[in-house]
Amino acid sequence: MKKTIEKGVYTGERALFMSKDVHILNCVFEDGESPLKESSDIDIDNSEFRWKYPLWYTKNVKCNNVTFLETARSGVWYVNNIEFNFSNIYAPKTFRRCDGVKLVFTKMPNAKESFWGCKNIVLENVDANGDYFGMNSENIEVNELHLDGNYCFDGAKHIRINNSVLNSKDSFWNCEDVVITNSTIIGEYLAWNTKGITFINCKLISHQGLCYIDNLKMINCELIYSDLCFEYCSNIDADISTVVDSIKNPISGIIRVKGVKEIIQDDENIDKTRVKIVVGYGE
Repeated sequence: MKKTIEKGVYTGERALFMSKDVHILNCVFEDGESPLKESSDIDIDNSEFRWKYPLWYTKNVKCNNVTFLETARSGVWYVNNIEFNFSNIYAPKTFRRCDGVKLVFTKMPNAKESFWGCKNIVLENVDANGDYFGMNSENIEVNELHLDGNYCFDGAKHIRINNSVLNSKDSFWNCEDVVITNSTIIGEYLAWNTKGITFINCKLISHQGLCYIDNLKMINCELIYSDLCFEYCSNIDADISTVVDSIKNPISGIIRVKGVKEIIQDDENIDKTRVKIVVGYGE
């Protein structure tokens, strides 16, 4: 049974260093770096962190109704198995080099540069705002993510996203193995240089999006207010139920589209016989 630490106010560096098998309840961690560094098997409820590096090198942590103030920046690094429920993380640069992170009904209004180099991530009903979210991470399962921030998931791989809204320029660049379902993505230059990305029942709005992709699949998708799409894409298999502003220089595959205002094929190095554009899809 865990020892309970209740209604404490802690200051100073490493205030509860190397704590094990404890339940932290209604506590406040004031100034002082790394209060729970190197700790393990901890439950934290209804508590607040107000200074830097609160949970470095920890493992097996469950947080319920926990708040990280903006000054609790770089809060969760090198951590194995951590879960946040009904929490608020106002600090940037949270979650670096972590393995096993789960967030449920959690808000991250200042999520700049969060989730870098992490793996085995689960996000459920998360609201986040900040650039460079999820860079170079892998094995990501997402449901109901609302993200407002550019360059999300750059260099990430093995991503599954469902029922989400992402307002993000340059999202999903340099990725591998991505499946996005029942979601909306708004932002320029979508998914450049990615290998293996599938959109199912998605709405996409993107200037010069979906370029330089190998193995692009779109199933029953809307592609609206979008131009110069598919440039130098190969192995395309796309079903698009809307009118696309323009398609430019795809390399290979088939694009079934309700309509297209302009088709640009001006690169003489591309064999146009390897590309089929079928207009009238869904009619």
